[in-house]
Amino acid sequence: MPDHSLTTTPAPTGALDQQLAAQKARRPVDPLLSLVVPVFNEEESIDAFFDAVVPLLERDRLRFEIVFVNDGSRDNTLAHLLGCSAHDPRIRIVNLSRNFGKEAALTAGIDHAKGDVLVPMDIDLQDPPELIEPFIARWREGYDIVYGVRTTRPWDTAAKRLSAAWFYRVFNSMSPVRIPTNVGDFRLVDRRAVEVLRQLPERNRFMKGLFAWVGFNAIGVPYERAQRAAGSSKFNLWRLWNFALDGVVSFSTVPLRASFYGGLAIAAIAVLYALFIIVRVLILGIDTPGYASLIIVVLLMGAIQLVSIGIIGEYLGRLFLEVKGRPIYVVEGVYEEGAPRPTQA
Repeated sequence: MPDHSLTTTPAPTGALDQQLAAQKARRPVDPLLSLVVPVFNEEESIDAFFDAVVPLLERDRLRFEIVFVNDGSRDNTLAHLLGCSAHDPRIRIVNLSRNFGKEAALTAGIDHAKGDVLVPMDIDLQDPPELIEPFIARWREGYDIVYGVRTTRPWDTAAKRLSAAWFYRVFNSMSPVRIPTNVGDFRLVDRRAVEVLRQLPERNRFMKGLFAWVGFNAIGVPYERAQRAAGSSKFNLWRLWNFALDGVVSFSTVPLRASFYGGLAIAAIAVLYALFIIVRVLILGIDTPGYASLIIVVLLMGAIQLVSIGIIGEYLGRLFLEVKGRPIYVVEGVYEEGAPRPTQA
């Protein structure tokens, strides 16, 4: 059985102890929990999700709502969700006008959730719903953000585990905002942190970084990542690469700075090499034909220039999208209160 026990941490002291005590005193006795679940072509996973999550929340006697965000699904996901909503008023569906991507769908769910605490999670049940109870326990202690830490990922390929480890290492070495290693979107977020998230206007959204950027007192709970309950992942290697690139470019200017310092270093080497050739000709009288070496240097400099232009282009492209000011997502309708009838948001 996976270990869902609370993390072992030293007892808080000093200022942190006072902050936790103050927040603990403000916690409502019977909070409303909002599960935020983005979905895209997940009709095969819906029944398994309800069978696992709803009885668990009812057993723990939690007041809850489940906010599904249909991110432009092309299968019967929306129809299946509408059928479930018609029988359970705790289910709300935010239907986007097209596919905007998971980060935008997650943002839409956060914007529409009404709960005192929010738990974003995937519908594939790789993040176990049993972890919600220890999340709530840590929240009652005064923590504003409680995130799940993947201790093992046995169902991921070796390439995916290795690339994930490298991503966290590279991101945290380059960004002033550090994200915990092996932590995804699965976490509990207090309402006051949610309100800060809703104020962030950027269009290119990297939610892991935004969750870390807002700050507040946070703590991790370890768990073992399970196998998908149904369906298949919508992320391939190319999408994961672009997702990682978005994360680095959204939170760090190190690539631009590295390009600048790299150019200075190459210029210095070029000047030294030019001086070496001049001195060699003046003293020894030997000219350097160097056709092959010249071609290599030209190709190398051209490649470096293209890479530098590409780095600038990544930042310029994101600036272009931000300046246009288009909305992060467009809502076709919000389906709630057990009626399959759209209510415009």
